[in-house]
Amino acid sequence: MRVRILGAGIVGLSVADELIRRGHEVTVVDPAPGSGASYAAAGMLSPAGEAWYGEEELTRLCLSSLALWPDFAARLGVPVHTRGTLLVGVDAGDVQQVERQLSVLDLAGVSYERLVRRELLAREPGLGRVAGGAFLAEDHSVDPRAVVAALLDRVGDRVETDTVADVTVIATGVNLPAPYSSLIRPVRGDVVRVRTQEPVERTVRAWAHGEQIYVVPRIDSDEVVIGATTEERDGPLQPTVEGVWRLLDSARRVVPALDRASVVEVTSRDRPGTADNLPLVGPTHEPGVVLAAGAYRNGVLLAPLIAQLVADHIETGSVEPAVDPRRFRMKEDG
Repeated sequence: MRVRILGAGIVGLSVADELIRRGHEVTVVDPAPGSGASYAAAGMLSPAGEAWYGEEELTRLCLSSLALWPDFAARLGVPVHTRGTLLVGVDAGDVQQVERQLSVLDLAGVSYERLVRRELLAREPGLGRVAGGAFLAEDHSVDPRAVVAALLDRVGDRVETDTVADVTVIATGVNLPAPYSSLIRPVRGDVVRVRTQEPVERTVRAWAHGEQIYVVPRIDSDEVVIGATTEERDGPLQPTVEGVWRLLDSARRVVPALDRASVVEVTSRDRPGTADNLPLVGPTHEPGVVLAAGAYRNGVLLAPLIAQLVADHIETGSVEPAVDPRRFRMKEDG
């Protein structure tokens, strides 16, 4: 089939790659490929770290997509950081939040290893005065910018300004066109990238005096990604002093050596959230129009699964009920 994909972020490009592999004629339309949320993302492949109460379906989907990542990454030639993730709490109240998250993992049947301070320091010697936590062995990470670059290489010259198609797949992040824009709420996130000569070995997801942050190292690089704020605000995509200060203050409490790191980039992007935090993947009321949107915090993790779901729908009409866009009634735009 002739398929036009609107949006060349990690989700749109993953859909394009999957459809090309299946022999379809694909065109991708985007004036600035890879410049949206994919550009700012830390790249955590972290279904356990993201699991929370009331989001059982999302956890199920994230675990399913994580299982696709080894083959997906190998096909792209992109390395995956597989040293696992530490989930830590700085003080006693933070450890209570960690314990709440571990109880969610118990319900989901996801394994973890609970660790005391001494054991946490053995896994990550650079940690500060953390009070307790856990090791999530299957939560990994990848560099989304490297993934986007590899996908663009595979898509090749199929990125165009526009074309005629049998099916249109809308994967434009927070900027869904009418009448679908009401299905998405933009959630702003500031992210800081630093370089450090004192390596961080593993991804650290932390509660620091009530603030949630992550510290994600890159493979074979001195770059570390610190993120991310969560704010439902409008305005230009510019980081705020308050947001960046909160990130850096919390990060240095968790990994004190980051005091000596060099700040190399501060980025702000909007995540595409939905009313139930589940993606929008599948048919719309318009014949031949398919959505691949609303992945919120999990766009990188869910990309290969969304690609498969979209391709399966185009070929067979199948739909994953949990992410069927038709579960929401659209409001009139404007």
